[in-house]
Amino acid sequence: MPESLRSIRRPAAGGAPAFDLSYVRAGPRDATAVVVIPGGPGLASVLPYRGLRRWAASGGLDLVMIEHRGVGRSRHDVHGRLLPPAAMRITAVLDDLAAVLDAEGIDRAVIVGSSYGSYLAMAFGTRYPERVASMLLDSALQSTRDVGLERERLRGLFWDADDDMARGVKRLMVEGVTPRVVLDIVRAAYELGGADLVRPLLRHRPGLTWRALGAYATRDGGLPRIPGIYEFDLVGTIAFRELGYAGTPDGHPLDPALTYLPLAPGFPAFDREPFDLVEAVRSFAFPLVVLSGDRDLRTPPAVAERVAASTPDATLVRIRNGHSALDTHPLALLNATRRLVRGQQARLPGDEAALDRLPRKGLSASFPGLLLHVAHLDALLRRRMLPR
Repeated sequence: MPESLRSIRRPAAGGAPAFDLSYVRAGPRDATAVVVIPGGPGLASVLPYRGLRRWAASGGLDLVMIEHRGVGRSRHDVHGRLLPPAAMRITAVLDDLAAVLDAEGIDRAVIVGSSYGSYLAMAFGTRYPERVASMLLDSALQSTRDVGLERERLRGLFWDADDDMARGVKRLMVEGVTPRVVLDIVRAAYELGGADLVRPLLRHRPGLTWRALGAYATRDGGLPRIPGIYEFDLVGTIAFRELGYAGTPDGHPLDPALTYLPLAPGFPAFDREPFDLVEAVRSFAFPLVVLSGDRDLRTPPAVAERVAASTPDATLVRIRNGHSALDTHPLALLNATRRLVRGQQARLPGDEAALDRLPRKGLSASFPGLLLHVAHLDALLRRRMLPR
């Protein structure tokens, strides 16, 4: 069936006004529906993932994607005003997902969540377990307490190691480059291209590749917003109030708690997480697939391993990738999802090499290759500028 854009009226509740929630459904209706939840919070569903839905439909998946409240086509109340902070609660987002399932006549669905979307997926499985046929977590985000695992992974790679990467990071710090900027750019480079991208990035003073990564990865005092694509300004309330994005720096180098600190003054302080998902997954009665990239530094493999070990019916799938296969290796995610829909998830660990070999499609998936070309151009320009 062709893709169809729809909306449902969400009633006023908890101090939040009524608004129209948009969603899209694509693909045949003869298989279990799959709800895909992107990351962020702030990523839209309708515009950025048209290609994903087209590939999914051609592979026989019935895909539903819901525009997160406060993002894209779900930003305004029925009077055209921006949704207020009172509307930004994770429990309200979960109720939105259930309302769309009701509107579409879907009793149970396969729930696929990436990064922040994986937090929503697990939370949905906790709040609405009867609506989940199975679940796939891509770059599992489970607890604000996992910042310690991020620190350990980052510092092990870029500070404690005795190699060119760690020495290059320390040189930049000595030269006065802002530590938070060094962290954001080096982390993004490693996730996107691995050591092959990080090493040339650190050999010289910051150049074209550095600036490109800075535009992609760094946060300053402004509010990131690309209308219809990525809109953090409203849903940042969830990030800070319920997920602790401001963090508490520990005073040591390469602290991921610094990443969102420049934005913190514009949002409420951290209150508490709405769910204890580390404990909640122990009672999941449905099949679970945990997809983990070996270069993921924001939701490191240790988180995926813990989730898989704690859940009764879990399959851990490791791929050669950074953060969020949904954005950087979507065909791997879709093929893993297809296995799950068919009840063949036990085969996935044996499919890891095949998943890695699939073409990397989409704009985000193409970015690492583009960066490597820019790095090569950087090197050529520097060689020409050096005195002979």
